[in-house]
Amino acid sequence: MMTSPHPGFPLHPISDPHFYMFAIPAVLLVGLAKGGFGGPLSMLGVPLMSLTIPPVQAAGIMLPILVVMDWSGVFAYRGNFDRRSLAILLPGAIVGITLGYFTAAIVSDAHVRILVGLVAMLFALNSFVGRARDGEPRPHRPWIGRFWGFLSGFTSFVSHAGGPPYQIYMLPLRLHPVHLAGTTVIFFTTMNAIKLVPYAALGQFDAENLATSAVLLPLAPLATLGGVWLVRRIDPSLFYRLTYAAVGIIGAKLLYDGIVGVLG
Repeated sequence: MMTSPHPGFPLHPISDPHFYMFAIPAVLLVGLAKGGFGGPLSMLGVPLMSLTIPPVQAAGIMLPILVVMDWSGVFAYRGNFDRRSLAILLPGAIVGITLGYFTAAIVSDAHVRILVGLVAMLFALNSFVGRARDGEPRPHRPWIGRFWGFLSGFTSFVSHAGGPPYQIYMLPLRLHPVHLAGTTVIFFTTMNAIKLVPYAALGQFDAENLATSAVLLPLAPLATLGGVWLVRRIDPSLFYRLTYAAVGIIGAKLLYDGIVGVLG
């Protein structure tokens, strides 16, 4: 970890212009996703930043921005969410976050990415050839939902990859896009707020990271509200096709990153 040359004063934010060439699109893309438009695309934020800085540092910079985006989404979708889904998913997610904290030193990001990538790709493929594509909604399945909530919490803590497990449970319910987006916002707002404490305990919020987060922060609410605007105007069938496709694309990216990490 870097230290300040002037003790008692905060470090300046990252000054490398190449970092911002990737960081600004990352924040804008994550903001659109946090607004409910292509939710799984939010997982591209850390990988994009990681092209110029270490992944752990990218996660530390991104989390405060995610929290601001989350609360912008909560305001925009207030009253539009599915309480039953949250009651099923959140308890498992909290257990997953807790396990992620206690196993942070021994769990490989690469293996987690491979697992989540495979599951996401298979789910997306099935959605285009199976029952999910015909638009018939599935009922709630509490124990299955708790499992996917647990996996979402764990993978979100380890590698910010909680989207695919969450979507695997939620998309077949076929909620209205606005209600799905609102439920997603509240679910990840709760998880990210909980993650602040263990992330701080693991030393991911140093002065340089927080200063860089502050520089990028003004983009967060604007991008999130842009995603909200798109969700409220897009056709539901197109929304679901795009979201399933996003799950598959992100799954392929995670699988590739995981294999590279294992072989490297």
